[in-house]
Amino acid sequence: MALADTTVQLAKPGTSDRKLADEKGLYLLITINGSKLWRFKFRVNGKEKKLALGAYPDVGFKEARAKRDAARKSMEAGTDPAIAKRDARICRSASQAGSCCST
Repeated sequence: MALADTTVQLAKPGTSDRKLADEKGLYLLITINGSKLWRFKFRVNGKEKKLALGAYPDVGFKEARAKRDAARKSMEAGTDPAIAKRDARICRSASQAGSCCST
């Protein structure tokens, strides 16, 4: 069952981190300090991985689900979304530093 906005807004931090599951591997991690972070859990070659999608409310439900769907499509195409995100971040920082990024 998908998360509702009121459920997320009323969620309070506890004594440990906790997860509120949405669907298809997407969940909201509520940390001890009260941060609400979107995460996508998936498997590549039998190994479990997690992908950070942003913080709630900066990244809303629609955007988090769209990012999850994009990651699932890249997995279907044979690409690891975590590695693709890391490579994009490295290329961005390399281009800002003035060096060339070859992919």
